[in-house]
Amino acid sequence: YQFFEQHNLVAGLSRRRKCRDNAVAESFLKLLKRERTRRKTYKARQEATRDVFDYFGPFYNPQRKHGRHGILSPITFEPHQKLKLQGV
Repeated sequence: YQFFEQHNLVAGLSRRRKCRDNAVAESFLKLLKRERTRRKTYKARQEATRDVFDYFGPFYNPQRKHGRHGILSPITFEPHQKLKLQGV
């Protein structure tokens, strides 16, 4: 808790049966590290920030294949889903 106090942070620990689940964030950060930043050395914070935004914007959202979509990228999944909803 000393780190939290030094940086004016509040620990996100909750009581039993009142879970604050970080699973979504942890899953995303795990993918980000595995697919983009692992074994990279950045010269400056700005370079790292730019690299993460380049991953997240143009690649992660539209092109990366998602298990929830039947291993299809959103660009591929969305037209199929629209046709399915229209009954075609």
